[in-house]
Amino acid sequence: MEQGKENKGRANFSSRIGYVMAAAGSAVGLGNIWRFPYLAAKYGGGTFLVIYLILVYTFGYTMIMSETTLGRMTHKSPVGAFKFFGNTFGHKFGGWINAIIPMIIVSYYSVIGGWVLKYLVGYITGASKIMATDTYFSNFISQSVPTEVYFILFTAVTMLIILIGVQNGIERISKIGMPVLIILGIFVAIYSMTRPGAIAGIKYFFIPNFDNFSWMTVVAAMGQMFYSLSIAMGILYTFGSYMKKDMDIEKATSQVEFFDTAVAVLAGLMIIPAVFAFSGGTPKALQVGPSLMFITIPKVFASMGLGTPAGIAFFLLVFIAALTSAIALAESAVSTFEDEAGMSRKASTVLVSVIIVGLGTLSSLGYSVLGSIKILGMDFLDFFDFISNSVMMPIAAIATCVLILRSVTLNRIEEEIKISSEFKRQKIYNLFIKYFCIAFLAIILISSVLNVFGIIKM
Repeated sequence: MEQGKENKGRANFSSRIGYVMAAAGSAVGLGNIWRFPYLAAKYGGGTFLVIYLILVYTFGYTMIMSETTLGRMTHKSPVGAFKFFGNTFGHKFGGWINAIIPMIIVSYYSVIGGWVLKYLVGYITGASKIMATDTYFSNFISQSVPTEVYFILFTAVTMLIILIGVQNGIERISKIGMPVLIILGIFVAIYSMTRPGAIAGIKYFFIPNFDNFSWMTVVAAMGQMFYSLSIAMGILYTFGSYMKKDMDIEKATSQVEFFDTAVAVLAGLMIIPAVFAFSGGTPKALQVGPSLMFITIPKVFASMGLGTPAGIAFFLLVFIAALTSAIALAESAVSTFEDEAGMSRKASTVLVSVIIVGLGTLSSLGYSVLGSIKILGMDFLDFFDFISNSVMMPIAAIATCVLILRSVTLNRIEEEIKISSEFKRQKIYNLFIKYFCIAFLAIILISSVLNVFGIIKM
């Protein structure tokens, strides 16, 4: 079977920096801004950070390189990439699970994006004191009409950018959005780190204390790395398929790793010192979890003065991060329908919009009119998050590893990468893809499922 040839009719990124900004935009999302600081705070600060960094530059590197290379090799989104190497049930299953995941994630992700948009509008209109109250967030999500309106607004912005195309839409927005996000992040981090008492938070975040180490620290870091880098979401296959053959895959991957890690660390510096300054870093304050961004942080800003400008800057950068990730997820879904159903970009975009609104409405209304409906004890948003992130994504990534080891072969991966790259970390890649990745993915899958059923606590 021949290597995939350059597809002249397929959209392409105009440059490596365009790909890097788009891929980094997909990786830099709510997982970095909200989930990373919460997990770092919960699992020992510096200890979690060290383990996370090691995993990003080994396990994460291997999975990014695998998916991007398969995308560029075949010039197909996940379903087509798997079918390129065979038409068995296993190939079809691996392709479709990688393709379905982004459709599920972008639906509830856009609901959270709508919440972020609501808070941004609230800070712009001067409602910072109201938003710092204990009941503001719960009151908002329990109202069906406002949550649905903001969810649909966020979805409309996302799909409009998708409709414009790869270079004019996704690439252009990412090139603008990512630098703005970094600048805003630095501003908020400086503000946070200069509050009285914040220095203790900086020390907690950067200095490892291995008294805080446990096996669950490793499992949590693996899960976060996986979520943060957009692995097994179909995105990297799709973006890889838009790469030209002369784009250096390894250098691009290294730059995505750097951007993703930098923003995660920046998010930690925005949030953890602020929580220490606000509460003294009590265990209760550090482990509030999902409510950190929408309840604790508005209280922090309100208590420190300058709550309105800090809130505008913070929620603007969170909005940009959420938008770039939602665009990447939706683009993967649109690309799948273009490739597999032969649909036009416009028709595919409309179909994906309908799917997002349909599934997303369940999550949006899951705290109001549909609040009485539970699946495994979870509301719709938490269930969709569990089934996609904790179950389907590890399985999808295992399918990618099996595809490479059994159908593609390491020799063909090496050939494709070396068309444009030196493949300096080839030994690390081969070691992890052959011996560690599947084992790590199985640990994430089993630990997450056992946690949901209360057998272990994460």
